[in-house]
Amino acid sequence: MSGVVLVLVAAVLWGTVGPAQVWAGSGAHPVSLGAARMLVGGLLLAAVTVRPAGLRTLLVRGVRRWIVVSVLVTAAFQVCFLQAVERSGAALATASAFGVVPVVTGVCGRVLSGERLSRRWSLGTLCAVAGIALLLLPGGAGRADALGVVFGVVAGASFGVYIAATKEVGARGGDLDTAAPVSVLCAGVAVSPFLLVSSEGLFTARGVALVGWLALGTTALGYLLFTRGVGRLSAATVGTLSLAEPLVATVLGVVLLGERPGPVAVVGGLLLLGGLVAVSVPGRRRTAVRKERRPEPVGR
Repeated sequence: MSGVVLVLVAAVLWGTVGPAQVWAGSGAHPVSLGAARMLVGGLLLAAVTVRPAGLRTLLVRGVRRWIVVSVLVTAAFQVCFLQAVERSGAALATASAFGVVPVVTGVCGRVLSGERLSRRWSLGTLCAVAGIALLLLPGGAGRADALGVVFGVVAGASFGVYIAATKEVGARGGDLDTAAPVSVLCAGVAVSPFLLVSSEGLFTARGVALVGWLALGTTALGYLLFTRGVGRLSAATVGTLSLAEPLVATVLGVVLLGERPGPVAVVGGLLLLGGLVAVSVPGRRRTAVRKERRPEPVGR
């Protein structure tokens, strides 16, 4: 359960990204905002977790290629997700993104690590994805925008691959506490040229406050908790637990942003919550009752 709690808390923190972006209304371009978030948050996370010994583990053959994958999908996730929020709103963007995460992580875990997809995971994920689908219906949790949904789906697929890549790094001896800030920082550097093109809105009071929260709360602390928990769970379970993010985003959208989901969206939220509970609560362990075997006669 410790891994479940850590991943869930990280998901709750990440669920505030979209609502915070909308609520702040800084006017900052999503790509510039993502670059600033990754650079500042990555530096803070690196200051806490990176050690020379950990860096050496990332240079081992078999680990390096997964670090490159992590960097690429981290950059894709940040850029596409913030674009989706800009076009579709917090709740709808988060729902469209994380509706595909459990499917991608489940398939990746099965293909890469041979993870067994349990019946309860399948049922919980089916409920959760069905809930996401209801949230995406017109009149559900937000305004539908085709390109915004596409950005969200690409972001979700990227995050699903990131989970699988993180599991592969750990399985091959890479230090996960070091891998997270390296991935975030390198992704930020890759996107940073956009800061020179469009930096308006970042240096206003609202922009600085938004970057501060996204960097400290959702990036540094969120990735720290996530990396501590992801090594204790299967990729499929982590992917389904990440669906807590759209649930948090929807609740914050109602409370802070005045979004009013209809009855269909409410049913979707309940299905989503039920799926999370099904995957999160540990099952009973069956204890086999062994019959005592009588000693065989000598010489038989």
